[in-house]
Amino acid sequence: MPLRNGVNFMNFLDHCKVLITGASSGLGMEFARQLAPRASTLVLVARRVERLEALRRDLERPGLTIHCRQTDLSDRADVAELVAWLASTGAEINFLVNNAGLGDRGRFENSDWERVRQMLDVNISALTQLTHALLPMLKAQAGAAILNVSSVASFLPIPKLAVYAATKAYVSSFSEALRAELRGTGVRVTTLCPGPVDTEFGEAASRPTSPDLVSPPEGLRVPAQKVVADALCAVEKDRARIIPGWRVALMMGVVAMLPMALLRCGLNRRAR
Repeated sequence: MPLRNGVNFMNFLDHCKVLITGASSGLGMEFARQLAPRASTLVLVARRVERLEALRRDLERPGLTIHCRQTDLSDRADVAELVAWLASTGAEINFLVNNAGLGDRGRFENSDWERVRQMLDVNISALTQLTHALLPMLKAQAGAAILNVSSVASFLPIPKLAVYAATKAYVSSFSEALRAELRGTGVRVTTLCPGPVDTEFGEAASRPTSPDLVSPPEGLRVPAQKVVADALCAVEKDRARIIPGWRVALMMGVVAMLPMALLRCGLNRRAR
């Protein structure tokens, strides 16, 4: 099996100690379910602690330690408290899954500022703060990984998803730069860029007073189970980026090659 910096990464997930944000639903819950049979420690972080406790009961098994931490990632004091708790427990996290994210659909001018602020704090500030706080711990391990959940929305500006797409562009750019900085340290960084997935995210991002966006074609939807399985496989293979679903990956490959002047024509029509 291939070695990187003297560490065998092919079975990295076996006995890993992982922290997952946004673990109470959607992809975060699926990450917990798929990692539970292999990990030795799960730290599940979300606002809805009752959901975390129910998930803990489902996943409990001998040899697996599960911690549930109620944390509002849009509250910087809560994030700081989570970091302090990790330091006080002497936890040795070697896998950070920055999964939590908020969305908002509709025109920016009609957006609720508090909702926009929360989206910026969760999608950007909390992800960055947790990564910064845990990096010394991650670098101290024999091998470690960071998986940042971005989106295909990070590849281009999207009218009526303006702030959300911009936050995900930050996540993708930050992840690529951090990956370059950490080469040779034993800490790998992978960016997950899913397309449409059937989770609670779409419903939570919709505004009651605004018409919903047109639903994406069914052929572009990828099940949450596959998204997570592909992401974990990419981590073990030390891939920089993963776009689950060959149709979505092909479409984004084409979009990436189009000149911005041409893309603007489509974006302007979408905005109308």
